[in-house]
Amino acid sequence: MTLTEMAEKPKRPLSAYMIWLNDHREQIKKENPGIKVTEIAKRGGELWRALKDKSEWDQKAAEAKDKYTKLIKEFEANGGSKEAPAGRKRNKAAKKPAVKKSKKKAESEDEEASEDESD
Repeated sequence: MTLTEMAEKPKRPLSAYMIWLNDHREQIKKENPGIKVTEIAKRGGELWRALKDKSEWDQKAAEAKDKYTKLIKEFEANGGSKEAPAGRKRNKAAKKPAVKKSKKKAESEDEEASEDESD
């Protein structure tokens, strides 16, 4: 693959639960007509926790992770960065605006500065 084909960093693989939920979402909707999206996820979580044998889904998740690992290695070998692309997933410190001084503090600093100048 060329660098232009690999311009986007591969997406992280789905967990076993998400693979299972994607396969069972329509069935949950059929069994619960008119169910809301949030309730589908809630019901899916209940069914997933009650599921005894999750090995099929764990295996699919492991395969997806192996595929992702290979894609990431190719991506990095072709010049891709290990960091998230610009504009995506910034850390919280980058989001915070600069801290503004309180009005009182700014006034007291102004007074101190004017006193220093008059000395």
